[in-house]
Amino acid sequence: MQKLSNVANKSLAHIVLALVLLSSVMAFSAHAQWPSERPIHLIVPFPAGSSPDLLARHIAIPLAQALKQSIVVENKPGAGGNIGTRFVARAAPDGYTLLYTINGPLVTAPALYQKTLGYAPLKDFAPVTLVATSPNVLIVGNQFKNLSLEAFIAQARAQPGKLNYGSVGIGSASQLAMELFESQAGISLNHVPYAGFPQVMTALIAGDIQAAFMVPAIAMPQVKEGKVQALGITSLETVATLPGIAPLATQGFTGFEAISWNAILAPAATPAPILERLHHTLTRIIQSQDLRDTAARNHFTAVGSSPEKLHELMQTETNRWEAVINKLQISLD
Repeated sequence: MQKLSNVANKSLAHIVLALVLLSSVMAFSAHAQWPSERPIHLIVPFPAGSSPDLLARHIAIPLAQALKQSIVVENKPGAGGNIGTRFVARAAPDGYTLLYTINGPLVTAPALYQKTLGYAPLKDFAPVTLVATSPNVLIVGNQFKNLSLEAFIAQARAQPGKLNYGSVGIGSASQLAMELFESQAGISLNHVPYAGFPQVMTALIAGDIQAAFMVPAIAMPQVKEGKVQALGITSLETVATLPGIAPLATQGFTGFEAISWNAILAPAATPAPILERLHHTLTRIIQSQDLRDTAARNHFTAVGSSPEKLHELMQTETNRWEAVINKLQISLD
């Protein structure tokens, strides 16, 4: 009887093993067939025409061609990018819903929206690749024309709380960069939030504010026309598309970095074969001459990183800005 029991147990074990192997084969086959007839939705949590939207749509065309699959770029703006980001975090991890976003919803949002965010970037997403990076530009009005960064700081120190700076809102990257700059420079400026960078630039030219950190696409046309002055950029190294503007890190602010970046991610638990194919295809597209040229025209540097590098960047940036936000006691809940 004991022998019959052992035989039965062995038979059952073999059946279970066979079922497991069959399940694995079927799962692999399903992954290998991705994508199928369903369109892939690339979610951009910002409005159509925004900087991330433009790059996302440029990438979507060769991605669709490479995968032989329809790619739908879908804008889901709101709450600084949090609404669309949350949508992807809760989507099925099947490769048919992807996120194209900037850094804000991934690295500053968790500290700004501790109660209402509804997703955890480092846990709820599988990084695919870092698409591109861009520094911000420290701009001042023409009352400081031909002044060096050191001279501007000296004037600000002589007038604590008298000079204004603009941003695109409380908790925005433009505010956080300036707050970090103020603390390192030993100056105190008055914060004036605006609806967007065009309004910040208008106020800067009019003299209503005296300084701002701005994206290059808005800043540089006015710098070239001599309407405002650029005193530095927030990358650690010089940038080819911003010639003649030295990093703050080389002007006495060692290690100062406040870059903007675009990335593509999938919901956590997306199967590894899908993530690998996406990464391989996307990095080839991002590192192509066409995409590099498009990124450069928008003052971005195309990257195409490994998923591990993107995850590391997210972790580092989260730690950096969480400390700044907590020090300022900013909450948007």
